[in-house]
Amino acid sequence: MEKTIGDLINEARIKSGAKQYSGHDIMDLMRFDVNTKHMIVFDVLSDDGTFGMKGERSRLFLSEEGYQKAMNQMDVGKINVLNHAKVSEGHLKYDHKEHSL
Repeated sequence: MEKTIGDLINEARIKSGAKQYSGHDIMDLMRFDVNTKHMIVFDVLSDDGTFGMKGERSRLFLSEEGYQKAMNQMDVGKINVLNHAKVSEGHLKYDHKEHSL
């Protein structure tokens, strides 16, 4: 039985040791989109549902515009960004070398 792309992506996530959060998987195709410039991991603090359900920890790959919207949500207390990486051609460059989530 052949493996699907989803199976291969899930295997890559498990091998990398990345935790599974709501939102985008660590190997989500959005990671490789030419417009994707940022990856954030964050806690949802609000019930409004814009970035997820209150209490969830989530990961998103975002364009510059999406990142600015997320920062606005953080400024008004709806999310708390725990980790950020710049994204270039699918490669992640984390702001902090060591960050345990």
